[in-house]
Amino acid sequence: MGWLYHKLIRPRLFKQDAERAHNRALAMLSRASRLPLGCSVVHSFLGAPPLPVSLFGLNFPNPVGLAAGMDKLGAAVPAWAALGFGFSELGGVTWLAQPGNPPPRMFRIPSERALVNRMGFNNDGAEALARRLAAWKQSGRWPAHPVGINLGKSKITPLSEAAGDYANSFRVLRDLADFFVVNVSSPNTPNLRSLQDRAALDEILAALQSLNTAGKPILVKVSPDLSLPALDEILELAGPRQLAGLIATNTTITRPDSSSRYALDIYDEAGGLSGRPLRAQSTAVVRHIYRQTRGQLPIIGVGGIGSARDAWDKITAGASLVQVYSGLVFEGPGLPKRIVTGLVGHFKKSGAKNWSEVVGSAAG
Repeated sequence: MGWLYHKLIRPRLFKQDAERAHNRALAMLSRASRLPLGCSVVHSFLGAPPLPVSLFGLNFPNPVGLAAGMDKLGAAVPAWAALGFGFSELGGVTWLAQPGNPPPRMFRIPSERALVNRMGFNNDGAEALARRLAAWKQSGRWPAHPVGINLGKSKITPLSEAAGDYANSFRVLRDLADFFVVNVSSPNTPNLRSLQDRAALDEILAALQSLNTAGKPILVKVSPDLSLPALDEILELAGPRQLAGLIATNTTITRPDSSSRYALDIYDEAGGLSGRPLRAQSTAVVRHIYRQTRGQLPIIGVGGIGSARDAWDKITAGASLVQVYSGLVFEGPGLPKRIVTGLVGHFKKSGAKNWSEVVGSAAG
């Protein structure tokens, strides 16, 4: 599948606008999800081997998940398990429907395995997502792996009313997913990152937990661009607000050097950078969180994962689970299976008896 994707499929996809190619691929997966045998056929080719992990009171078939942003509308919910993912995170979703930023708003840099996007939480709103997820559940095609929802702030909602905006989304979605992620770190909504301030974030988390009667795991997704003191202030909220964990990290507004004129031109575009250039930066944040919390706060590591080696580095730095997004674009739908298969090999080679022994084993 890797050869087929790299030689035949990807060249055709990369001739198209990045967002248009993404939407076409998602439409295909949505159609497959609705066919009686669609997901079964996909799974027969791309399903990953078992590597079970238990976290947040949930059972994950394997530690490799789909990151938020790939399926914002819940269009292909059953397909992600069929593609070998151990969990999926839908969204980001906002309380109010919104179109996002004007296109073009997604850009590829193939030579650097990088994406720049300024999508801006384009989605149909929380109530529309709730209806779609309820329909998937009623269809009998709901995936066997845990499903999370990434919650963002509506663009037109004032920062002073952010807590209520997040709470509205959570209220209509809380019975439809296994865990929730508070996204206060996207660089593509004006001033959203200011909600990572301890007082603002505390207000949001308090509002969500007041509604969280079922005790759903609530995580926070943090920026790779936060100073370490600012990150430590977020960590101080973990106990008081009963955070289940952190996702490290979102995209970055920093840009690397490059010898490619094309890459530099794309780096000049506004938006968040993801993919390989983010790999080391996000891993450093994972390691810092693990050290600061002495491994007591679970971490989902995301940023620049394109191989089993990349995933293993995140895990040994302190991540219990990992997620991919940009890697799918450049490596194709066979990536989850290849990563999980490689992790099985790394795990056996490590000599560890259980998953917790390898998590953070190279954090220092």
